[in-house]
Amino acid sequence: MSEREPIRRPRKREDRPPRDRPNPIRLNPPPPSKRHLLAVDMGLRTGLAIYGPDGRLLSYRSKHFAKIAELRRGVGTILRDTPPLAWIWLEGGGDIASVWEKQAAHRGIDFRQLQAHDWRPTLMLPRQQRNGEIAKREADGLARRVIDWSGIRRPKGVLRHDAAEAILIGLHGAMSVGLLQDLPPI
Repeated sequence: MSEREPIRRPRKREDRPPRDRPNPIRLNPPPPSKRHLLAVDMGLRTGLAIYGPDGRLLSYRSKHFAKIAELRRGVGTILRDTPPLAWIWLEGGGDIASVWEKQAAHRGIDFRQLQAHDWRPTLMLPRQQRNGEIAKREADGLARRVIDWSGIRRPKGVLRHDAAEAILIGLHGAMSVGLLQDLPPI
């Protein structure tokens, strides 16, 4: 009688040995002349703004996700559709922030997480940030001036507050990482 071979079951993910292949994205970061910054005002309605290597705003938009699960899936798509990124600056927290952070780490992108009280003092006077409603209204006007200064297309209609705040988060980030030396004349 012959002996039976044991049934082989697939290993669970945690049982697998670590990958010995390096992540190719981390090995080939974009050169300084091609590094972009993505600013995100996170939520089911997410504001996105991309700043170029010269520190000027290149694009902005608002993206609505119907559910948290849809937002989780959408992060990878958003990152695939952006130019070469060196930085992601994200306002917000919770489980979704960790999704952005993991995706950034996987791609070798420097990830910074902040809150409104971190970036608003850089760009707004104290009277402009007395409460959230005033700050959001002021963000709209300031973001429109950044759009004009950058020389890109103005919004056709209302500039959503999440897109406006993403623009300002990105401006703060561009100054913090050295894409801009000073606040532009806006």
